[in-house]
Amino acid sequence: MRLKHVALVCSSEKRCDKFYKNLLGLKKTSTKNIPSTLSKQIFNIDSEYKIINYADNAVHFEIFISRAKSQMGKRIAHTCLEVGNTKSFLDRCRSSGIKIIQIETGGKSLIFIRDDDGNLFEIKEEK
Repeated sequence: MRLKHVALVCSSEKRCDKFYKNLLGLKKTSTKNIPSTLSKQIFNIDSEYKIINYADNAVHFEIFISRAKSQMGKRIAHTCLEVGNTKSFLDRCRSSGIKIIQIETGGKSLIFIRDDDGNLFEIKEEK
């Protein structure tokens, strides 16, 4: 298993650039928007978000931009894990009673699980 990325919430792109790009020296690798329909399916928040990715060879942060104080925190924040065999991992989740959130979008499947304390994990298969 390998840590793929950590998703956090920040209040502005300017603040993100100052910290992740200028201070940490990471490259802004991509930006995209997540529609409110997908956000509702994954996070149960009916809001569109701009996502900015900052990374280098060793670390990757996926930053959701939100000015709403009520959306700053655990509900969007998640850790993405890369697993060797997704099917086997999901079978272990099922046998442990872990609920699997699987969403088909744009021809691919997004997979999320929560631990017993509600922490959100995105699951991707190693390539």
